[in-house]
Amino acid sequence: MTLIEKVERALQKVRPSLQADGGDVQLVDVEKDGTVKVKLMGACGGCPMAQMTLKMGIERILKQKIPEITGVESV
Repeated sequence: MTLIEKVERALQKVRPSLQADGGDVQLVDVEKDGTVKVKLMGACGGCPMAQMTLKMGIERILKQKIPEITGVESV
């Protein structure tokens, strides 16, 4: 399984909670240094708490499940 596939699988576990609040997350890229680039969509795109969701939610879960991940950035 590729790193991108691992990230996509982990994001599937995060999506239901985002979708419950009217948002979603889209995987844009996984860079060679382990940085994951995502796009927050829907309600998450303009939410004042989006950065906290990104770091405390999405990044934390991805790092737990995939040790190669070094960080998550919104694009």
